[in-house]
Amino acid sequence: MPTPSASIRAPISFDAPTGAPGRATVVADEPGFGAWRSFLTAHARVTRRLDEELQAAHDMSLAEYDALLQIAHAPGRRVRMNVLAERVILSRSGITRLVDRLEADGSVTRVACATDARGQEAVLTDAGLERLRTAATTHIDGVRRLFLGKLDAAELDGLEASLGRVASGLTSGSRTAHEGCPPVDA
Repeated sequence: MPTPSASIRAPISFDAPTGAPGRATVVADEPGFGAWRSFLTAHARVTRRLDEELQAAHDMSLAEYDALLQIAHAPGRRVRMNVLAERVILSRSGITRLVDRLEADGSVTRVACATDARGQEAVLTDAGLERLRTAATTHIDGVRRLFLGKLDAAELDGLEASLGRVASGLTSGSRTAHEGCPPVDA
């Protein structure tokens, strides 16, 4: 049986599709690419549905839910903006716009770091925590229906281990040790 790395190194052919001379398409039919395409399709469809359900029930996007959840799990319910951006996988400008929306609806406040004039933290408000708790029911129900309910325990264990290996190999080298601003006495 070929190893995954051997199949990845196999050459990819470029074939001109019929009826479209001069345009090349890439068709990767080596072992494993079907799994890749299935992963992309499943991820896109599940996250789109979860987002639609949160929007309809709570006027909240999946990205907003994720940001509130990340802040809620941080010590003191506060996290530096750059750490939050990394965790919700957004650019700095993307996280700024997202936190702007959360701040406008009263879910988050933004505070300057006492020890770093350039740094800011997003802090979860009581209203934001309540909004998160209310939306969690919809989100968790959706995850159960659209993802967990489609797989058995062994499949979930294997998927968690496999995707965990993929994700752990791709963590950012810029991860900070402290989620919030350093304490004043540090």
